[in-house]
Parts: sequence; structure tokens; C-alpha cells
Amino acid sequence: MARAEAPSLARALADWRRLVVKVGSALVVEPKDGRPRHDWMRALAGELARLRRTGCEVILVSSGAIAFGRPVIARERGRALRLEERQAAAAIGQIGLLAAWQEAFAAFDQPVAQLLLTIGDLEDRRRYVNARNTVETLLQRGILPIVNENDTVATQEIRFGDNDRLAARVAVLAEADGLLLLSDIDGFYTADPRRDPQARHVAVIETIDETIRRQAGPPAGGSIGSGGMLTKIQAAEIATRAGVAVGITDGRVAGPLTVLLAGDRRGTLILPQGRRERSRKEWLKSRMLTDGTLIVDAGAAAALARGASLLAAGIRQVEGNFPIGALVAIRDEEGRLLGQGLAGHDAATLRMIAGQRTPQIAARLGPAADRPAIHRDDLVLRTAGTGRPHQPQEQDDENG
Repeated sequence: MARAEAPSLARALADWRRLVVKVGSALVVEPKDGRPRHDWMRALAGELARLRRTGCEVILVSSGAIAFGRPVIARERGRALRLEERQAAAAIGQIGLLAAWQEAFAAFDQPVAQLLLTIGDLEDRRRYVNARNTVETLLQRGILPIVNENDTVATQEIRFGDNDRLAARVAVLAEADGLLLLSDIDGFYTADPRRDPQARHVAVIETIDETIRRQAGPPAGGSIGSGGMLTKIQAAEIATRAGVAVGITDGRVAGPLTVLLAGDRRGTLILPQGRRERSRKEWLKSRMLTDGTLIVDAGAAAALARGASLLAAGIRQVEGNFPIGALVAIRDEEGRLLGQGLAGHDAATLRMIAGQRTPQIAARLGPAADRPAIHRDDLVLRTAGTGRPHQPQEQDDENG
């Protein structure tokens, strides 16, 4: 019997079909003088464009807006910027950062789009669903999303946040296979190798525990960027809990992905902590307060148990007033709780189309008729007799 190969970041990267790549400020500008690293950006753009052509969907999370705008706001390199200066620098620099990425990707005929997010966008249910739908639409059309934190308005995130954790949340939102954090170090060490000659490189982390957190050390305090190894481990905890694998490697060399895949540069692979499709629904299962209720007939209840989406045809009654993306309970006509999920339409629309078939709905809603009342990916069911959520089995069904 053939022995399975030990996991490694290079092998994982070759297998991932949907990938989030995060680059920090220190990679897109020169640390000494703050000049944009256009050649490095062009090399990475070429790698990501080639990945797209091989069938791997890619999302880029790029820091650097404040670093791009800083020379206009403050010419003194060593001085810390005040909050309002950081916000102004972000407003100026975001234009230059996107323009630099657009130019880099244009050389490889790869269209890009910009998404500016705050952590709040990914915690509010409606905004979360809207962001996810936008990302899905872009990827389906072959467009590479470039995500950054909206530093101009995200005051708390500027002070305490970092794009490592934003990238992890984007990876969860996009249901990515992997999150690759490009850093200024070739992975995780048992101590800071720049200070401790006894520090050992760790190729694979199976579980993030207190030892790993302690070895990660304190957050970085440099003038460019706000992340360190600790923030990368915190980001990895967010991602791996949702079933997304995480890689950390040195991104400073031109073409870092090519170098990694060739075996010329090592990295650290942090393994996911469960099935992605199951883990991703923990967010839904943890929600206790619903904004409304959908009463469904026996046919819809049976279809849900087989793993289908909930279609409007099976809805008998809509209770409450809620927006699209709200968390709603699903009950049968006897009042038994079947599950809960995110509404694909608002309450008024669901009342209008409840009990109707697709042709009737299409006449009323047009293209929006393609959205089910609740998509099975946004749905968790309750196990009969226990009250515990369980996952619908993946299965083709007319109601899916």
C-alpha cells in the first residue's frame, strides 16, 4: 500500500481551487523610502493570472493604502501618524494602490475589481450576504477581486485591526480552500529567528494551541503595516475553524508562489479543523435570535431533509418583517422548528411569491426569481427530537 505524502504548503497550494492571497504593506512599498514596488507587484500579478487560467479562483487582499498615501501627508518617515492623518493617507493612497494593481494585472489581460470592507460589513448579516454575492459574481465572470479594509472610515480597525484577520474573514466568506499570507519570513518558528538562533522552523501546524500562540510573540510594531506573526496566527484561527487551510511564506522575492511551488522556499501549512461546508455553518447555528419565520408545507419539509434549498412554492406563511439576508426560522404547519437560514428575499417579496412556481415568480421578479427563498448553503436544520442542528446532505432535488 502506497504511503501518503506528508502535507506541505507547496503541495496544498497546488491543490487549492479557490485561494485568497494576502500581501502586506511592506511588500508593496519599499520599507526605506516608501516607493511602490511595481516590479514585485507585476510579478505577483502574473502568478495570480496564471493560476486563474489553470482553473484556480483567486482573491487578493492587499494592504498598502496608508503606505501609498503617507508621503503626501507626512514626509518624515519615522513619525507616527495621527488617526486623522492615517485616514487621509488611506483616502489618497487607495487610488494609487488600485491603479498600481490594475496596471500590474493589465499586463496579463486579467480584469480586476475593488472591494473596500470593514469588519462590520462581515458581521452584519445583510452586508455579509451582499459581499459574498458580489465576490461570487466577480469570480464567476473571471474577474479577480482586490480587497482592502476601508481605512478611511474604519476608525477602530485602523487602531486595532489588520488585514491578516480581514483576509481570514474574506476566505471564510468566499468558502476558499486556502488562505496564503505572504510575509517577510518563511513561515512559523518556535521563536523569532532574528533574535533567537535556536528557533526552529515549523512546516505543519495541526492545531493552534497555547504553545503556538506564545511562540508567535507580541504584535509587530513597525512603521509600515500593523501585523506580526501573532496576528497571522489569530487570522489562522479564524480561517481554520471554518475549514480553510492557511499558509505562511516569505513574499519578498519576486514571484513568491513560483519559488514556493518549485521547492526553493519553504513555508508553514496550518491545517483546517474540520469539513469546510460543515464548519462554515457554525455562524448560522450559533445565532439564537431570528428576525422572522417561514411556515412550510410537508413537501418542502421533506425536500429540506434531502438537502434541497427552500423554494417559495413550499412556503405557506411568512411571519415578521425582515430584509434580504436576515436570519429566519423555518417551521412546519404544526409549528415544529425545522431549522433556520438566511432569507434570499425580503419578507414583502416572500409574501408576494409564497406558494407560487418558478414561471409565476419569474413574471413578477425577473432575474431575481433565480434566488431560492433560502439557499441550502445558507441553511441549517434541526435534528428531530434533539433540537441540535445538523447539516443537509448534498443531493440534487427539484427544490434545490
